Amino acid sequence: MSNTKVINFAPGPAKIPEEVLKKAQEELVDFGGTGVSVMELSHRSADFAKVINEAEQNLRQLLNIPDNYKVLFMQGGGTGQFASVPLNLMKEGGCADYVVTGSWSAKAAIEAEKFGTVNRVIPKTKKYSGIPNFSEWNLNPEASYVYICANETIHGVEYHDIPDTKGVPLVCDMSSNILSKEIDVSKFGLIYAGAQKNVGCAGVTIVIVREDLIGNARSYCPIVMDYKVTAGMNSLYNTPPTYSIYIMGMVFQWIVSKGGAKAMSERSALKASKVYNVIDNSDGFYVAPVCKKDRSRMNVPFRIGSENGDDELEKKFLKEAGERKFMHLKGHRSVGGIRASLYNAVSVEETEQLVDFMKQFQQKYRK
Repeated sequence: MSNTKVINFAPGPAKIPEEVLKKAQEELVDFGGTGVSVMELSHRSADFAKVINEAEQNLRQLLNIPDNYKVLFMQGGGTGQFASVPLNLMKEGGCADYVVTGSWSAKAAIEAEKFGTVNRVIPKTKKYSGIPNFSEWNLNPEASYVYICANETIHGVEYHDIPDTKGVPLVCDMSSNILSKEIDVSKFGLIYAGAQKNVGCAGVTIVIVREDLIGNARSYCPIVMDYKVTAGMNSLYNTPPTYSIYIMGMVFQWIVSKGGAKAMSERSALKASKVYNVIDNSDGFYVAPVCKKDRSRMNVPFRIGSENGDDELEKKFLKEAGERKFMHLKGHRSVGGIRASLYNAVSVEETEQLVDFMKQFQQKYRK
C-alpha cells in the first residue's frame, strides 16, 4: 500500500519541518505586516534585524553557547569553510592536523593544503568504516588546530565523543548533525555547519568561533571570509542570505518548541536504532558498512544481499520505495547502495514506515 504523502529521506538539501514551511508559505508575500516578503526586506532594516538577532539568540540558547564565542551567519556552505578555516586560523607557514574519516574531511584537508602543511592524523584508507581510537591519533602539538567532521553524510560515520586535542583548538564541521544532540561548545575552538541538512535550507552557514581565534586572518583572505569583519558587522558586512536565515531561525524556534537539543537527541537515537535493528536482525540480508561504535544517527548507509550489494535487489528496493513515495534513498554515487537520512525534521512515525517497508522487502525477496 503506497503512502499518500511523500516522505523525504534526502541527505541534503533535506526535509524542513512542515510547520516551518506552512508558516513561510503564509508569510511569503507579507512578512509580519510589512507588506513585503522577507526576500524583499533590506538587510539593514529593523524588521530583518529582528529576524537575524532572534535566530542568533535561539541558537545560543539551544547550544548554551558561552559569551566568549561569536555566532556568524556566512555564505559559501561547508565547502567555503574548507578555505575560510585555514585562512583565518592557520599560522603563515604553519600546519594543521586533519582527521580524515570520510569524503568531506578528505576534501577539507585537500583545500587546506593550499595554505600550509596538513598532517593527516590517521592512516590513509580506501574504505571509511569508522574512527580509530583517539589513542592512535598522531597529533602535532604545534598545529594551529585539529580538524574533524562530526558526521560524514556519505559514509555514515559519526563521532559520539569529543577528542582531547591537548589544548590545540578543535575545529569541527557539524553540517549534518548540528542540533541533533547536546554538545559542550566550550570544548571546540570553532564549529561550522551548513544549514541545509539539519536546520534549514541551503544558503547560510553557521560559524561559532571562540573570540581569541578571531583577528589573525591572512593578509590575502577575502574580506567575505574574514571572521573578524563578519563578527564586527553582525554578519551584515554584505547582503547575507536573508531568506535562508529567516527559515533557519524558524527551524530554531521549532526545535525549541519540541524540547530543544536534548529532545532532538532522544528522537535521533530512537529513529536510528529502529533502522539499525532491522539491519542487524536481517541475517545478512541488509549489511551496514560502518562499525557499530561509530555509526551515524543521521545517515544510515546499507547494502542489500551482500557487503558489496546485489545490484538487482537494490534497484528493486529503490523502485518499490519510490512507489511508496519514499524519496532520495539512493546511496551517494561514490559508494552506491542505499542511504536513509534521518535528520531532525524526519519524524519517528515516518522512520517506522521505512522500517516496516524494509521488513516487508526482506520477507519478499529473501532467498
